[in-house]
Amino acid sequence: MSASVETVSLLADRIIALEESSTLAMTKKARELAAQGHKVISLSVGEPDFKTPKHICEAAKQAIDEGYHGYSPVAGYADLRKAIADKFKRENNIDWKPENIVVSTGAKHSLANVIQVLVNPGDEVIILAPYWVSYSEMVKLAEGKSIILEGAFDNDFKVTADQLEAAITDRTKIVMYASPNNPTGSVYSEDELRAIAEVVARHENVIVLADEIYEHINFTDKGHFSIGSIPEIKDRVVTVNGVAKGFAMTGWRIGYIGAAKWIADGVEKLQGQVTSGTGSISQRATLAALNGPMEPTREMSKAYERRRDLVVKLLKEIPGFKVNVPEGAFYAFPDISYYYGKSDGTTTINDSDDFAAWLLNTAYVATVAGSGFGAPYGLRISTAASDEALTEAVQRIKDAVATLK
Repeated sequence: MSASVETVSLLADRIIALEESSTLAMTKKARELAAQGHKVISLSVGEPDFKTPKHICEAAKQAIDEGYHGYSPVAGYADLRKAIADKFKRENNIDWKPENIVVSTGAKHSLANVIQVLVNPGDEVIILAPYWVSYSEMVKLAEGKSIILEGAFDNDFKVTADQLEAAITDRTKIVMYASPNNPTGSVYSEDELRAIAEVVARHENVIVLADEIYEHINFTDKGHFSIGSIPEIKDRVVTVNGVAKGFAMTGWRIGYIGAAKWIADGVEKLQGQVTSGTGSISQRATLAALNGPMEPTREMSKAYERRRDLVVKLLKEIPGFKVNVPEGAFYAFPDISYYYGKSDGTTTINDSDDFAAWLLNTAYVATVAGSGFGAPYGLRISTAASDEALTEAVQRIKDAVATLK
């Protein structure tokens, strides 16, 4: 091959068209600045700052000693699939059998599998925004069309049933959302989800893809409600979950779905050709997580709630920031559009991408622009950090924006 050939042109069109994950891109930039000696506070990555609980780690060690060294079944070990089915019944009031469960390499993998299995070229996927950055790109890979519905700030960023009804067409295949939400921390209530379910029930070819990865980080009085527990649409709801957030197991890479058997079978078929079964040791650790004590998870959630209160209080002291009170997850998502068009004399802030990049380069605080989440007015700030780091980070942000005129 000639050295003058632009090798990137040999990449498949689908990869050239794919956007880089904005969360991972900011994390990468933050690490580069830190490597240069700058004291960067990274609030860009959606990762718990806690260690995996000891009993889960011990189960992994035991699995190694017991010889779980070979390929696992494509859909996951039978006892893990049963434990997940039991978890759905116990915690979510969803009655699935092990045959309805497929274990994958993280909830992101689970989501991507489902979209690949269900979406044909030209199918429409309604995404409730703000949304996690990878949703629309997963749809793009499947040659589907993302239809973005934006939740209003005054409604805690949540989309209404009336909005959904107006958006559904004869090309709609999936309605996709996360609750608790990434990036806003918003939680859809039971009443709100029942209203959405009524809309879906009227459209028999529409499937709901419910991302519940932040289920256990919920600060509301009523707790988590799963739309898959509503009988009228149960067979048309795919519930995605995993152990990354609630059990501080991001690196273990375990996600799973609960779905009608025809969907689960399709996911297993796809997975059998692409990745096969996920890591054996991680699966044994996940079995211990699901069957073990929940106290470590509850303690982590309490810490996130305390940090939420701290960060919201501090952010509200920054002139021009509009701040809601997240009801779950570990993010704050202020509206920072007041500063668009303003300048520090060197850099003009035109949008959230400019703001996040400027903040990283001037204040050495890594956040993520709202544009990647379908919310160009916002800025995602992870609260999965110590109180001291969060306090200093928000002070740096406050000092930085004071220079914008």
